[in-house]
Amino acid sequence: MSDSHVRESGSSGNNRGAINVRKVVFYGLVSMVVVIVILIFGAGCFTQDNEEPVQVLLPEPQPITLEELRAREDEELNSYKLLDSISGVYSIPIRRAMELVSDEAYMERSATEGKR
Repeated sequence: MSDSHVRESGSSGNNRGAINVRKVVFYGLVSMVVVIVILIFGAGCFTQDNEEPVQVLLPEPQPITLEELRAREDEELNSYKLLDSISGVYSIPIRRAMELVSDEAYMERSATEGKR
């Protein structure tokens, strides 16, 4: 019984002669060719020169003086503009906005004092 058991386990083991050398060599060569093609293509992608340098494509920053900056800020703070026509949102000068807020607060305070 132990003899038959040994023979069965021995016959179901790995066969060293079962390796097909031609297939291994063929797939190895095909894999090497594919890797070489990928490397050549990748190297070509990274070594291509662009005709125009990046600096030409980007706009050059314009230097701004402090006077120009303050003029832009003053324009922004002291002008009327329509910001959103659908909802009726406007930009008004800062002085006028402060007057409106103070007038509104005064009116509310007067109304609450008049009720007392």
